[in-house]
Amino acid sequence: MTLTCPQCGNDRNFQVKTLQMHVVHLEDGRVEVSEETRPAVLEVLCDECESALKFEEFEDTLRKEVLLTIGAR
Repeated sequence: MTLTCPQCGNDRNFQVKTLQMHVVHLEDGRVEVSEETRPAVLEVLCDECESALKFEEFEDTLRKEVLLTIGAR
């Protein structure tokens, strides 16, 4: 599996921006999570030059590995 930024050649560090929803429940002065979704990937950026990479165009094995690593769908 390889991933390289087409702008700067970085092949090591990338930012994966996700969105996750939590429903919290307040009871007796405590806050508890009663429901949460798995994170969804919003965008992937090169950590060096912040160029956007097209996550949907990653090879399947790399995309699945990223999703598994961050616990997303």
